Amino acid sequence: MSWHPQYRSSKFRHVYGKAASKDKCYDCVPITRNVHDNHFCAVNPSFIAVVTECAGGGAFLVIPIKQTGKLDPHYPKVCGHKGNVLDIKWNPFNDFVIASCSEDATVKIWDIPSQLLKRNITTPKKELLGHSRRVGLIEWHPTADNILFSSGYDYKIMIWNLDVEDPVLSKPVKILDAHKDVVLSMSFNTDGSLLATACRDRKIRVIDPRAGTVLQEGSYKSHRVNKVLFLGNMRKLFSTGTSWWNNRQIALWDQNDLSVPLLEEDLDGSSGLLFPIYDSDTHMLYVVGKGDGNIRYYEISPEKPYLNYLMEYRSHLPQKGIGMMPKRGLDVAACEIFRFYKLIPTKSLIEPISMIVPRRSESYQEDIYPLTAAAQPALTAQEWLNGINKGPLLVSLRPGSGAVNSLPEFLEPEPLMKAADVSQQQGGGGRMPLEDKQKPREIKDGRKWLKVEEKLPKNEQMCLSNGFDIFERPPPKTENELLQMYYRQQDEIRRLRELVNLRDVQIKQLELELRNICTDTRKY
Repeated sequence: MSWHPQYRSSKFRHVYGKAASKDKCYDCVPITRNVHDNHFCAVNPSFIAVVTECAGGGAFLVIPIKQTGKLDPHYPKVCGHKGNVLDIKWNPFNDFVIASCSEDATVKIWDIPSQLLKRNITTPKKELLGHSRRVGLIEWHPTADNILFSSGYDYKIMIWNLDVEDPVLSKPVKILDAHKDVVLSMSFNTDGSLLATACRDRKIRVIDPRAGTVLQEGSYKSHRVNKVLFLGNMRKLFSTGTSWWNNRQIALWDQNDLSVPLLEEDLDGSSGLLFPIYDSDTHMLYVVGKGDGNIRYYEISPEKPYLNYLMEYRSHLPQKGIGMMPKRGLDVAACEIFRFYKLIPTKSLIEPISMIVPRRSESYQEDIYPLTAAAQPALTAQEWLNGINKGPLLVSLRPGSGAVNSLPEFLEPEPLMKAADVSQQQGGGGRMPLEDKQKPREIKDGRKWLKVEEKLPKNEQMCLSNGFDIFERPPPKTENELLQMYYRQQDEIRRLRELVNLRDVQIKQLELELRNICTDTRKY
């Protein structure tokens, strides 16, 4: 067992999991009964996609993220595959493009319309025909645009460049054939220059995907690996699997030496798979058990003991799969640092679970929200294929700090822009003639106040309340939400009163200065 110290100074020691209320869940969703060991769910700030049961082929549902509650049994599906869908992944740089792979040995790329689906989608944007057997895994490159990796039961990993116009691609740009059995897991490092794989032959490999060479290869006799994960820039790998005695087990490895794990720990005797999920911003590692309702979470440190146990979220409802919301879709006002979407097939339910840092203040907590990966690519596909490496573009999650949405972006509604223009005219109009006649110090004070007034419309502070657009936010459904909305409005009113008081003080100061100037001129 790993060493757990009695006390550690950490911002995330008291993180807790909070399940969403019933009205915030997705009910009556026909979740797939497939026994393949995948997440079966993909989430972005616009949609949630889940693999579903379908007669005569494979299909998945794409539901708008705000459309909670009961799902219409006749809701349209994405159903172009001839076999069961095994994996789905959203494009990290486009919220309206999703990739899927299937038992029919194909990978398909789909365009999802921004408006609500009205009929089934059967024609893909692109079809990738390279594998000879079923395709079990797909992964988008983390920094390069339109680069997709696929892994099949033909023991091959194929790299696809989707920047071409052909609707059907039969030749990948690169084939990695270093594996002698089925690939169970794929994971990229931060800049996508290395690929880690877990194989059914019990070996973990670190591969240079462009050269096709295996840089490191290792296995450990007491650890049968199922899933492997790069831990950001820590130069470490994390794997889950089973021990000799079929206990569920986790292990930590040095990226440059896979001969012996740095740490190995048995968790329990359950038979379900363990899905590891790493948040490189907070250095938190989540271990989600398939077939049980628990989510364990740890904090990773560069020194021993490396893995620091924090807590465990427990639930009596077992999960079949899990989806993860990107950081740009989190509720920063509620100090939410991660959000899972738990698939519960026994109740046909998708339940969001928020991981929250308990803080009293509702203002933006900069210490728990470092810069995170943006929704724009750092490289083009051809640049990456030519050998260029670049880390992800970073963006702040602070409300109003800049666009964190992926392309294509929605246009801002016109009424808000008009309101901003009107407030700008009212704030700036009628002041300049007065300030032209004032002394230099008075002109500086007036310009400072003008800067305060001009700043509001630019950052759309007049339309945002603690990071939420009050015109687009849906009406509160529960008493708790109503109270939260009330307190936010009270804070907004208090802030506006302070601005009004500041303005009154400025006006009085200017009036006094004018009187002094008038009395001085009369004396002379």
